[in-house]
Amino acid sequence: MRLLAGLVAGLLLCACTSTPAEDEPSSAPPEQTSSTPSGENTDGDNAGGEPDATPTSQAPEVVDPVSLPALMSKEYDGRGLRLGQVRERTASYTSYQATYRGDGLRLSGVLNVPTGKGPFPAAVLAHGYIDPAIYRSGQGMTRERGVLAEAGYIAFHVDYRNHGGSDRDPDAELDLRLGYTTDVINAVAALRRWDGPIDPDRIGLVGRSMGGGVVYNVLAVMPGLVGAGVAFAPVSSDAVDNFNRWTRPERSETAAAIIAAHGAPERAKRFWRQISPRTYFDRISEPLMIHHGTLDDSCPIRWSGQTVAALRSADKQVRYHVYEGEQHAFGPQFELSMRRTIAFLDASL
Repeated sequence: MRLLAGLVAGLLLCACTSTPAEDEPSSAPPEQTSSTPSGENTDGDNAGGEPDATPTSQAPEVVDPVSLPALMSKEYDGRGLRLGQVRERTASYTSYQATYRGDGLRLSGVLNVPTGKGPFPAAVLAHGYIDPAIYRSGQGMTRERGVLAEAGYIAFHVDYRNHGGSDRDPDAELDLRLGYTTDVINAVAALRRWDGPIDPDRIGLVGRSMGGGVVYNVLAVMPGLVGAGVAFAPVSSDAVDNFNRWTRPERSETAAAIIAAHGAPERAKRFWRQISPRTYFDRISEPLMIHHGTLDDSCPIRWSGQTVAALRSADKQVRYHVYEGEQHAFGPQFELSMRRTIAFLDASL
């Protein structure tokens, strides 16, 4: 990762048919770890040593501007990270309102900076779905942001376009929120350019729910951008699952507009393959950790089982922790999940 930092920064400056869910394996391979403290070992790794520094496949041809291949060929210009008002001060860190620029937008977020001189490693946080109309800056991953900062990580919570104080993008929903992936990539670029106490060679991603899907997208779109990814209770790595789970039944007008623009999953199979990160798992070069509770009634745990199976089939490094009795938001076992996350980031970055 350190050797790649200069190259990646330069790129940022200029730069399956998915098998139906019912046909996928319903659980992860048996080497997954449990939620008990004795499960702190991570024997679920599929490979050891440093992550492969190069993509395992060439970027595919761009056939649709709304696609992951289009993001692979996109130029990223994240820059201008600025700290605003102080939100909170503790003995361990100071939390700031923050803004940065990228993709023609001014984007907001919350940045927690550990107490001390640094340089500190960093984690970019991708939050789960909250209706933008009621979302408030920094909402959704407050606990994770604080725990990471207490552990010595700069924690940068990205609001995404249309959220908090970020600029508006009227096409975000029609583009199936792929702009959120662009916003997170640009957040990494802005952090690297920041003149604060950061180690630019040690940056990871942490996402929850929808943000877990953003983590999958970033790792597939830009191998080598970060050192590792972590996904909590993530959505499916097959975009069709997510569309059928939420958009079709809960937002029928949005679903109709998406189908009119891009085609239904049953017919426009190539389009839906090209917005699904699972299609491009062969490109991922970083280790990934996934946390999921058995009682998650929002994102079914079988989705993570299918994702883990697909990653291991592609010979990728993935650690999978299953939490018996844990629900979507994580409660009693949140501290355990964060201990595992921090140990994983410490070892990977």
